Amino acid sequence: MEAGGAGEVRHWTADVNGISLHVAERGPADGPAVLLLHGFPELWLSWRHQMAALAARGFRALAPDLRGYGDSSAPADPAAYTMLHIVGDIVALLDHLRLPKVLVVGHDVGAQVAWHLCLFRPDRVRAVVALGVPFYPRSPRPMSEFFAARGDGFYIMQFLEPGRAERAFARYDVATVLKKFYSIEFDDFTASPGVEIVDFLQAPSSPLPWITEEELGQYAEKFQKSGFTGPLNYYRMFDTTWRLTAPWNGAKITVPAKFIVGDKDIGFQAYGVEHYIKSGGFKSNVPDLEVAIIEGHHFIQQEQAERVNSEILLYLDKFTSED
Repeated sequence: MEAGGAGEVRHWTADVNGISLHVAERGPADGPAVLLLHGFPELWLSWRHQMAALAARGFRALAPDLRGYGDSSAPADPAAYTMLHIVGDIVALLDHLRLPKVLVVGHDVGAQVAWHLCLFRPDRVRAVVALGVPFYPRSPRPMSEFFAARGDGFYIMQFLEPGRAERAFARYDVATVLKKFYSIEFDDFTASPGVEIVDFLQAPSSPLPWITEEELGQYAEKFQKSGFTGPLNYYRMFDTTWRLTAPWNGAKITVPAKFIVGDKDIGFQAYGVEHYIKSGGFKSNVPDLEVAIIEGHHFIQQEQAERVNSEILLYLDKFTSED
């Protein structure tokens, strides 16, 4: 592991749970550890603003490329991408670092990983901050049945079919694919009938205000190398995860939690997220819960970095004041 001060990002890899995980780290090595779990289609880099803010406050920010992404291993077998595998990577990483307990922040798919870490191993989590994706208890039926009701244009239905999204993505250069996803500003992520989701999405001609062309190029370079199959396998294993998590049926999240969501995020209204929050359903499943609804879209920690940093630090300070 490379040494370094709070002002620079250190990169290292760890052999954990049968794979190699690439980790970016910033901040003092003896500071309270904060694990940052990215979403789709992202990398550790999506936390660049939070890593700087956390390090400046004396936290040790740790942002891995999740299994299948960036410079981490990407197993060929789709069955290696269940939530038990991903959470297993995280627990093994904590063991590697000799960290009995950490603060966890997750966005999108990374929020799902964070919630499952809290579900499987609450003893390893001091508190969790989830961005964009709330915790839902295990459903009575496989997830694919719920997705199928939304039709073939629903993005996850297209992701579930092996090879389909990869073939559609291949019609564009990688930077354009990423820009299309990063530019999403609508509530219902569903394409018109007979249209592939990547064709349905628009790539603006002008740069996005929250990501430089250089940063977009960094993302594109990694996805050019690793491809999209590993990341898409997370979706393809939803039903397998559902079958394997039967022992947690009805379980609640007992870890202290904060949820941050943009008021224009995908599904905030169309998929019932706002209702789930305001009806009290979310709070009943996560009893020790705080919610912050802020202005913004899906990639909120990059688009509204300062506000998200403020919300995260305000919450995490509660758990470190005694350190």
